[in-house]
Amino acid sequence: MLFSASMSSDESIAQSSFRSASSLMGLQLFSRLFTFVLNQAMVRIAPPQAYGIAAIQFELLLSTILFLSREGVRNTLLRVKKTSPATRNMSVLPVLLGFPVALATACVYAHLAGSEVRAQEHFNVSIGMYALAALLELMSEPMHNLAMAELRTEVRVKAEGLGITSKTVVTFLVLVYGLGWGGEGSLALIAFAGGQLAYGTAVLATYVAAYGMNGWWPRIQPPVDGKTDHFFDPELLRLSLTMTSQSLVKHFLTEGDKLILSYFSPLEDQGGYAVAVNYGSLVARIVFQPIEEAYRGFFSKVLGNITTNVGSKTENDAALQQASTALTSLLSVQAAFSLFLVVFGTAYVPFLSHILLPRQYISTSAPQVLTAWVWYIPVLAFNGGLEAFLSSVATPQDLNKQSRWMAIFSVVYIVAAVSFFNLQLGDVSLVYANILNLSARIAYTGTFITSFFARCGARQLLNWRAVIPVTQVLFCVTASAIQILWSALFLRVEASGPEAGFEREMFLHIGIGGLLGATNLLMWWRYSGRHMSLPRANRPKVQ
Repeated sequence: MLFSASMSSDESIAQSSFRSASSLMGLQLFSRLFTFVLNQAMVRIAPPQAYGIAAIQFELLLSTILFLSREGVRNTLLRVKKTSPATRNMSVLPVLLGFPVALATACVYAHLAGSEVRAQEHFNVSIGMYALAALLELMSEPMHNLAMAELRTEVRVKAEGLGITSKTVVTFLVLVYGLGWGGEGSLALIAFAGGQLAYGTAVLATYVAAYGMNGWWPRIQPPVDGKTDHFFDPELLRLSLTMTSQSLVKHFLTEGDKLILSYFSPLEDQGGYAVAVNYGSLVARIVFQPIEEAYRGFFSKVLGNITTNVGSKTENDAALQQASTALTSLLSVQAAFSLFLVVFGTAYVPFLSHILLPRQYISTSAPQVLTAWVWYIPVLAFNGGLEAFLSSVATPQDLNKQSRWMAIFSVVYIVAAVSFFNLQLGDVSLVYANILNLSARIAYTGTFITSFFARCGARQLLNWRAVIPVTQVLFCVTASAIQILWSALFLRVEASGPEAGFEREMFLHIGIGGLLGATNLLMWWRYSGRHMSLPRANRPKVQ
């Protein structure tokens, strides 16, 4: 009966986790479709210089403040099963850290920014607005962590959806107002900073509406037998500090492209790169990010007893089997769809880039960067799923070891990116260097996961071969690649400009690709997709 109850609990966790993923994917899809239209207008209104500063340098400033202030605490609290006042108070730590981190980061950036950047209108005011926006977002962190612990997906979906919508609308309206107030680009930096401020305000207001100020205020444990409990849980505090230090390396790995781009590329090219990455990362933000976050929460809950040495051998094996099935199923789906993306993306993205990109960006490296992202997205997907597992089960010692390896990977990334730039590869150097970097991280996390199952005496439960697409899918993808190549040669199509999209041969070429794509999806579903065994939640039977 205990084992049955444990399985029902794990299935409930699975249901909540994957419902969270589907809700976040729905939010991302709606918000991205809504903002896609306004973003198309924004990149045509804002000068490339201002867009480059906002999308590359200001976003780096914002992400640095948020990452250093909250990432370690977030990952630590995902592991908590029983809450106490000292545990809940950990959520206040990002707010306390945020003030000095925001002040120091903003001052350092303002001092190190180049003369061309500092010469932009309203530069210093915009920095202050971005720092304030980060603080507003951090003030919602205690309530965000509470919602995650209670699996109240709807609160987070509502907060992020309203935030993204507010950010896009405010940015667009200020840009339009700036056209009549002082000419094109006069309020561009203020517009992007105002949009970020609107995002932080909307997110905070939504969480306060759901939890009230009590969701933010720290708890103090009443004295027991004359002894006062710790304000912060000591064990969780040490773990969060370890994860924060480890996150510092991960942050520079994640944001390294912005650092290198800020140094090597002029502002116009930074804007072009940002536009291309904005399109290229749509799949990652709509699909991969919500799935990664849901799986991280799922693995943390399901494998929590194992990482804390609680639970019987039978219960632990059942949890490991469930986690292994979920992980290999995720990676199998990613492997199949990565093949589809590479085959069809390399053929059709060069043409689509001339339709999607604004005319002033066609002459930049944006089309080449967008094409390179076709190869980057699969690597990004695999790494996200594997690191979701690692961050859920790793001990402080494992995290320290990973931190050392990531420091090595960061050096490899920087050396590769600089070398590619010196080889005159241009901005695509960053994409290729990221592929090399993430490939190394995938190898490391894959090795760690294998050793984790081996340490638990359950190596036989982890079947990496299940990730490889079945033979029928591989054959169909290969045949499609040959057919697409033959179609392009026979029809003599070229994506030489936006006018190519109106040629009859190009429409026929796209139609052939669409038909082949649908065939590949049907083949995958017939021989693989419908047979996958993802965790399902069954209602516990009433005794």
